[in-house]
Amino acid sequence: MTQNTPLSPRTSPDVRHRVQSAEQLRARGVTSAQTADRCLPGGPWQQLLPGVYLLHPGPPTNVDRVRGALLYAGRRPATARRTMPVQAGPGYGEAMVTGLAALALYGFTSAPPVIALHRVDVLVPRTRRPRSTRFVQVTRTSSLPRPQRRFGIPLAPVERAVADAVASLTDASTVRRLLTEAVRGGHCEPGPVVRELNAAKLLGRAHVVDAVDALLVEGRAVAENRLYEMVRTHGLPEPVWNVELSQPDGGRLGGVDAYWPEQAVALELGARSPREDGVTFAAERERLERLGIALVRVTPKQLREATAQQAVVVRTALMAACDRAPAAYVVVLPR
Repeated sequence: MTQNTPLSPRTSPDVRHRVQSAEQLRARGVTSAQTADRCLPGGPWQQLLPGVYLLHPGPPTNVDRVRGALLYAGRRPATARRTMPVQAGPGYGEAMVTGLAALALYGFTSAPPVIALHRVDVLVPRTRRPRSTRFVQVTRTSSLPRPQRRFGIPLAPVERAVADAVASLTDASTVRRLLTEAVRGGHCEPGPVVRELNAAKLLGRAHVVDAVDALLVEGRAVAENRLYEMVRTHGLPEPVWNVELSQPDGGRLGGVDAYWPEQAVALELGARSPREDGVTFAAERERLERLGIALVRVTPKQLREATAQQAVVVRTALMAACDRAPAAYVVVLPR
């Protein structure tokens, strides 16, 4: 079936084409009268949403509902539909699925399946004016993110989808499960989630604040486990873990996540929450380097996406120790 192939009542479209907009049907030679006739009771088609049709008499599937929501929310303004030809592609425009429906499509076990949801949340640019209707909840935004695609369906990035889902939830345990799975499942890091929640003005809700605290703890634990695994898997020397460095006179140098005393190399896992950003990494590095200690910073995202490269960075710092002047004596205590 091509873009301009005429449709008949007996046409059996594949799953990619069984949900069509009125505009797409007209481009394929189906008039409005023919569409209305085929959507009569007992007919082969049905109207799924205003201007969107399911070319099948049975109940809509998860994919049908999502594609229908995108076609409805992403349709062009009436003036554009009258003056411009139908463009090739799925017809979603800039619309993308967000909220619980997006999380379900990402594979979140803590999100109900799409078919069980009362609504499908869709993001569109602020300049668009589609109204929420039936099972479609339209959210207009001035900062439309770059979508991720799953099964050919544009989805808001996980952190944005999480924030949009949390905005509609009041159950603390559900919010906590969603935030925890976002990090534990390797979908994203805590920082971007917290930023999206803050942008949505959700951090003033007590149950969200409690869930964020749990999220930061979870994110820290996941990142630390990845750090331990990196050292073991890539054969790096075993450091002393999670220690506080100070000068002999008691001057505090700060805590680090790993320290190799013989090479005077410290590693900081960059997993601070916004509350802990009082001292910048640059200032810490400068203070330690004055004492001959090299400080390496590894972010949780780097550990998740490029573990081998980060192991090379650490190994290079360890090997470069012989080229540096001996480090000053520091006191190393458990943190």
